[in-house]
Amino acid sequence: MNRVNAMAPADFVATFGHLFEHSPWVAERAAALRPFATPDAMLLAMTGVLDRAADDEKLALVRAHPELARRAGLDPTLTQASASEQASAGLDRLTPDEYARFNRLNDAYAARFAMPFVICVRLSDKDVILSEMERRVAHTPQAELQAAIVEIGKIAGLRLADTFKTLAENAENAP
Repeated sequence: MNRVNAMAPADFVATFGHLFEHSPWVAERAAALRPFATPDAMLLAMTGVLDRAADDEKLALVRAHPELARRAGLDPTLTQASASEQASAGLDRLTPDEYARFNRLNDAYAARFAMPFVICVRLSDKDVILSEMERRVAHTPQAELQAAIVEIGKIAGLRLADTFKTLAENAENAP
């Protein structure tokens, strides 16, 4: 943590800005909250930044996430992290019927909330995701925005753990 706490703000954002999809502003604001005692404390600070953000900032963050189960190559904004996470839940290997069901639910969800459905796919599988899409489409817009923010926190936590693992491996391999 000493190395992370000593990073210049720009280096901190370069290292951790990807945790929140296309939204490095979360890492920018969290950099000012250092020092962090642990990775968990860092994640708590980052999700706190998100909790204190204005609703329009939260909505922009949710809208920065890709629609689930898009065919490869159809979404140029899909990050490598999102593509890998979706693949881990089998969303890159859907049957035509499953793909059609995802499309119908994505369309219904977007029509109701004007944002993509967000779930931590690494903690789910395609059946759980479909069930959650069906359940959450009945939420109020405010409740659904909050549900999406909670899921984004889970995504960021897993990405943070991956980043710390990479930092540790790089430190081991450094001369």
